[in-house]
Amino acid sequence: MAFTFQINDDVEFKHDQRLLEKAIRLTPPLQHQKVVPCQLVKLCNDPTKLDGVGVVKNGELADLKERKFARDDQVILDFGNHYVGQFKLKLTHVGSPQDAPLTLRIRFAEVPAELSYQASDYQGWLSKSWIQEEIVHFDELPATLKLPRRYAFRYVELTVIDTSPKWAVQFKQPEVITESSADPTKLPSVKLADPELQRIYEVSVKTLQDCMQEVFEDGPKRDRRLWLGDLRLQALANYATFDNRELVKRCLYLFAAMTAKDGRIVANVFTKPNYVPDDTFLFDYSLFFISTLADYYRHTKDQEALADLLPVATAQMEIALTRVNDQGGYQEDEAYPVFIDWSNEFDKTTAGQGVLILALRQLITLLQAAAQPTERYVASLQQLVTYAQEQLFDAQQDLFVSGAKREINVASQVWMVLAGVVTGDQVQVVMRTMIKQLFPIRGIATPYMYHHVVEALFMAGLNDEAVALLKHYWGKMLALGADTYWEAFDPDQPDYSPYGSPIVSSYCHAWSCTPAYLIQKYLTEEA
Repeated sequence: MAFTFQINDDVEFKHDQRLLEKAIRLTPPLQHQKVVPCQLVKLCNDPTKLDGVGVVKNGELADLKERKFARDDQVILDFGNHYVGQFKLKLTHVGSPQDAPLTLRIRFAEVPAELSYQASDYQGWLSKSWIQEEIVHFDELPATLKLPRRYAFRYVELTVIDTSPKWAVQFKQPEVITESSADPTKLPSVKLADPELQRIYEVSVKTLQDCMQEVFEDGPKRDRRLWLGDLRLQALANYATFDNRELVKRCLYLFAAMTAKDGRIVANVFTKPNYVPDDTFLFDYSLFFISTLADYYRHTKDQEALADLLPVATAQMEIALTRVNDQGGYQEDEAYPVFIDWSNEFDKTTAGQGVLILALRQLITLLQAAAQPTERYVASLQQLVTYAQEQLFDAQQDLFVSGAKREINVASQVWMVLAGVVTGDQVQVVMRTMIKQLFPIRGIATPYMYHHVVEALFMAGLNDEAVALLKHYWGKMLALGADTYWEAFDPDQPDYSPYGSPIVSSYCHAWSCTPAYLIQKYLTEEA
């Protein structure tokens, strides 16, 4: 697996104040809930859980206020589910007068495995400042601890670094004040006959809920910002669940308001303390602005948004088409790479062609809705599709090839199906051949790419195979103890982390929330 940071500090950006002000007016209120731990636990060896680390009960919450903690004493609070919010705790001392400060270490964990690693041992390429750990001092007790940062966690580990030999500390009334812009009262009732699918669905909804903040964050632990690839999938899951249309609209306006001067949309934006575009650009993510707008318009028929955002969407296609050769083939540009998946171990040009074709179809639909001419784009679409069918499809193998070496990979087949390059009976032929030759999937460890594989299977009418992959992938995370779905997961290597340690991995991540959408669209609607 690989991902490369982009540093494009010479890029100049435009700020469309009119669009930005519309985005600001759409800032949602956050809903809050007070949640207390359900029990005290301790770590244990459990080969059925992630990294072989589980928890066992170590007392009732009511026991906490009676326990006394001195140097090196520790307790782990279990809140029973994943939450995002601010942690609060009351502390008091017992014994002789407080003759020294209390030094307390607090660690937050989304999964137990995080607590089995030490921050001092982390040497990964991602910043260690994401590690959810605090050391605080209290010169005077009693006191109330309310940490200013927001955390994403289920477990809170409290470790007393020291008091003094003369006194101990007691912990009382631990709680988290949760934050989310999702409104659970808006959720539709979904009852599935298959209990495993029901659980997969429910955890998908929880994942989305905890990522819905003032924008659709990609992860509430990290990176806490708005990414376009994640947004497209979150929006689809949102329409099937909370249906917060204004939050989708806000995110679209944020991207449109802060483009590069050459018109490209950035891959992600920061929203705090100010609205700032990142200097990262991805070919497919920019095109997904078109996709997200098309999905939003189909769901809402919002004419204001269409009028405001269609010029920005069109600009993305104009830029993308400059990466197409005279024959109609997409040519990858290292300065404007196509993402598709974290892994750089497979050729992505055919998948990129598929994304381009899909986005062009969607742009044509948007232009038609706005009564604008489409002839030039229809001609470009025909050229792109013809190239894919005649140059990229290997009729002897019933599969699409990619790159100069005519590589065959999963992503190529999936994106050609999603883009509608193959039709009729040929769709199933390609998908069944892919299953026969390329399954089980290897070298892909993101729910982002797995989502697209599952949707392509559903689109091919291979529902049994799609459900089997849903259970194999998202169901395996559940079996390993997931309360929300993860940023990265390799079923063949369950402890895989792209950063070398689970303490910076995100175990609640936007692009993994789509089973709710997939189940609603392809399973419940036909029931």
